[in-house]
Amino acid sequence: MIEEEYSDNEEQDDNDEMFEHHNVVADPGQDALRIDKFLMDKIPNTSRNKLQIAARNGNILVNKKVVKPNYKVKPKDEISIVLPYPVRKLELISQDIPLDIIYEDDDVVLVNKSAGMVVHPGYGNYSGTLVNALIYHFENLPTLPSDYFGRPGLVHRLDKNTTGIMVVAKTEDTLTHLANQFFERTTYRRYNAIVWGDLPNDEGTIVGNVGRSLKNRKVMDVFPEGGEIGKHAVTHYKVLKRYGYVTMVECRLETGRTHQIRVHFQHIGHPLFNDNEYGGDKILKGTIFSKYKTFIENCFTILPRQALHAKSLGFTHPKTKEWMQFDSELPQDMVDVLDKWERYASSSTTEME
Repeated sequence: MIEEEYSDNEEQDDNDEMFEHHNVVADPGQDALRIDKFLMDKIPNTSRNKLQIAARNGNILVNKKVVKPNYKVKPKDEISIVLPYPVRKLELISQDIPLDIIYEDDDVVLVNKSAGMVVHPGYGNYSGTLVNALIYHFENLPTLPSDYFGRPGLVHRLDKNTTGIMVVAKTEDTLTHLANQFFERTTYRRYNAIVWGDLPNDEGTIVGNVGRSLKNRKVMDVFPEGGEIGKHAVTHYKVLKRYGYVTMVECRLETGRTHQIRVHFQHIGHPLFNDNEYGGDKILKGTIFSKYKTFIENCFTILPRQALHAKSLGFTHPKTKEWMQFDSELPQDMVDVLDKWERYASSSTTEME
């Protein structure tokens, strides 16, 4: 008996789709058999080596306890395994695209992704992606040897127009170890966003299932918790600064669903500034004066994307087991827009009241 849980995450995050979670229950009459051999017959398109790597990194649990590759499966054992997610096969092109590398050692690379860069090739984006750059700059990034083509080194991703820190695995052990950390949500991730409106509280939590919109499959929507549509999603936020008609917030994801931050803030009536997919690319708060309209249009020109940045990332190093945490500066387009809002708020206090 086997259940496969494949996520459709396309964001920070993204996160869920970069690995797969299998649950297997051994039959009542199951003979004693090494768990790596047992799982080879249960999970399609995998290898014994991949399973052994998963076991060594604590990604195979039997009855909720970590086991070694030589564990002998017993009748009715409940087995859980996390593996890097195999995706549709594509031919990858190596391209000499500059990377903003924050940190690198023999096991991991931390990059600061720029706005406009797609993370991996897919329909309509077969070149110019982060993966195209990675395979040029780094040799033999780990992938899965199956009928699918893996995203080399990746365990999470960001939207095309979201900037910020991403970690890339340079070895198979690292890939598996990091995938488990993201799956178990033991990583540290913080995002900065500019949202429309003046949030009522300095801190808050947004809860609501996130799933594909029933009206437009290209975007996500929020559905009632506990319902059959969407997946459980939780976003915690803290106000960093108020500018009257917009607010700067820090977000912490408890889950990593597709477009989670973007759709959650739209759900509570505060879409991200200039988010064209979730209604933030129009004037939602402010005055009716033409001067204000011009001001907003200028801001949109400076920041032609959703105002979202993956600012901080922390994880346990797969080899040294030491905690590592990295931070990145806000991209210049967000800095420039916040400077404009600072000046506008200071000079228009009376008007904005």
